Amino acid sequence: MAAPTTTDRFDDIPDGLDRVGAHRAPPKPGRGWIGFAWAALTTGILVGLGVLALSVFTDSITNLNLPFSPETSTAAPADPAETTAAAVTPALDPAIAITVLNGTPVEGLANTVGDALVADGWEGAAIGVGSRSSAAVTDITATIVYYVDAADEAAALAVVETLGVGEARLSTDYPSSPMTVLIGSDYTPPTG
Repeated sequence: MAAPTTTDRFDDIPDGLDRVGAHRAPPKPGRGWIGFAWAALTTGILVGLGVLALSVFTDSITNLNLPFSPETSTAAPADPAETTAAAVTPALDPAIAITVLNGTPVEGLANTVGDALVADGWEGAAIGVGSRSSAAVTDITATIVYYVDAADEAAALAVVETLGVGEARLSTDYPSSPMTVLIGSDYTPPTG
């Protein structure tokens, strides 16, 4: 049984009127997905354009390791100690400020290393010139001497020699200090 319909003034159409009017049909099923698909496509295009703009204006896109990032050499990297040692001779620079960070669970290791560096002529490792503290993590395995300016490479190599372990690395990971020694579990404090 059909539901009764009610009539209103729009149901009475005068004779001779060619125009009948317009009505809305019920929405087709699945119509909302079309709008969602267009929004997703537009978002994908905008994100892609943003990443492309980043790669054009900065070199930081190579650090993201995206599938479409510029390829780096697939050849085995040379040993940095061999390459750098041949080009730059390690040299003591007592004036350079050195930050010592303890990346191990050993308490007071930053002070021990800082004191040892000062005793070996690195006056920049003294408290007040440089700084000493614990790193944000305590599971660092390899000692690394970070230097911000390429001109400090010889000093960084000399710090590695003084410590007897680690590698020197040009980096802006610690920009607030010209040189940062991140002590890892491979460091053995001198005995005696």
